Amino acid sequence: MIRTVATTPYTDQKPGTSGLRKKVPVFQQPNYAENFIQSVFDSLECFAGKTLVVGGDGRFYNREVIQKVIAMAVANGFGRVVVGQGGILSTPAASNLIRKRKAFGGLILSASHNPGGPHEDFGIKYNAENGGPAPEKMTDAIYARSKVISAYRIADIGAVDLDKTGTFEVGGMKVEVVDPVTDYAELMETLFDFDALRALFKSGFRMRFDAMHAVTGPYAKEILERRLGAAEGTARNFVPLEDFGGHHPDPNLVHAKHLYDEMMGPDAPDFGAASDGDGDRNLIIGRGIFITPSDSLAMLAANAHLAPGYKAGLKGIARSMPTSGAADRVAEKLGIGMYETPTGWKFFGNLLDAGMATICGEESAGTGSDHVREKDGLWAVLLWLNILAVRGESAKDIVAKHWATYGQNYYSRHDYEEVETDKANALVDALRGKLASLPGTSVQGMKIASADDFAYNDPVDGSVSRNQGIRVLFEGGSRVVFRLSGTGTSGATLRVYIERYEPDPARHGQDTQAALADLIKAADDIAGIRSHTGRDKPSVIT
Repeated sequence: MIRTVATTPYTDQKPGTSGLRKKVPVFQQPNYAENFIQSVFDSLECFAGKTLVVGGDGRFYNREVIQKVIAMAVANGFGRVVVGQGGILSTPAASNLIRKRKAFGGLILSASHNPGGPHEDFGIKYNAENGGPAPEKMTDAIYARSKVISAYRIADIGAVDLDKTGTFEVGGMKVEVVDPVTDYAELMETLFDFDALRALFKSGFRMRFDAMHAVTGPYAKEILERRLGAAEGTARNFVPLEDFGGHHPDPNLVHAKHLYDEMMGPDAPDFGAASDGDGDRNLIIGRGIFITPSDSLAMLAANAHLAPGYKAGLKGIARSMPTSGAADRVAEKLGIGMYETPTGWKFFGNLLDAGMATICGEESAGTGSDHVREKDGLWAVLLWLNILAVRGESAKDIVAKHWATYGQNYYSRHDYEEVETDKANALVDALRGKLASLPGTSVQGMKIASADDFAYNDPVDGSVSRNQGIRVLFEGGSRVVFRLSGTGTSGATLRVYIERYEPDPARHGQDTQAALADLIKAADDIAGIRSHTGRDKPSVIT
């Protein structure tokens, strides 16, 4: 039943910040997916007889690759595969299953917030036994193996029925098809006061949750409407579709503009939220106010003690370097540790495992805690609801009071998508070349205090990650950060992060782009964005 199939390496299987992402036709090349899966297995040790968790966000090609994973898991000696019914598992739910079942690890099939469909994006990433994304040393080993692989092992077992729950024996290995929602929903009940949330909805509190025809639909339908009693229709676009209904499942103000418009309208619900393709990102909008991911992290941390799962307080807060410093002031007031890491949830894993941090967040709409080892979109929504229920105030009032206490960080991210890779690299190389000469100079009337290429020294294992983003810091606390993203599948995405701290409540609530106008001009002056890329404006502003 087991075959060893000769193959030749592909040279482009280097995992990014969240696994290997390519267009579907790339993954459909002969042996392409098999090569990468085998490279993952070849980079692991001592998994004979152990459990592997498998699932994805339901995008196009999800089911086909799951069948390949199961057949290859049989051939490589795993003892059990736990797979979500229909091939569905949100990324945080997969992390929870790995941890709850004490599995050896898991394969999550997703390209996160990227579009899906026959000519769109697909992805595979490996999560380790702690439930978190593989650390760099592991992804480096996978990539090294993919460049020399000569064969993969696969069992001729036929297609496994992914739509029927239960445990089956396939080729001497157990395959367990589980409801993807149950274990996750039970975990949420241990963290949040579901009785208070039921009372909130019973009081007439109205909410909109847009699942964007992605993986969180079944989770939101079950938890918000069935378990918490939110009105039917609270969860919208809740059926996962292979192409996300032809939309881009990225919960930001561009791709979820309809939700933003509704929340700014005259008959807006009390609270609005959305999640992305694989369920690890979130969008939070109160009636009349968009709450940036950076602010959301700070406000969740400041109020987390109101939820049962965090009533003992936080051990620490961690944020990615490009994320605003709003959470830093919360950590300072709470007297707890604050950790600044590179972009990529894998960098939070050591801090969470070591008990040094409880809540983590990224400006790219990812927030989570030590309940799993992934960011978790629905978790963030439920924590916000718990805070609203206990405080009895609107989201807008909570934001205003937070800014009055801690100050406001005006913050925006400008994305230049699908820039020619050579041009993007030339911009970054030129910027790195003049970092040493920037301190002490002035741009747009602002004096540069320091400039560097961010490097991270992991306080747990001592590992060092260099070249994680270029920072230009101005006197007074403003800053601009430049970084090439590793989450796209074509060209390069240049991300420019602009931030200004404003402690004066009289200057709070301005239009963000207006408040940052001089810094936006300074970013172009410093990096030569227009001259290098030919772009007059960003593709997306968040």
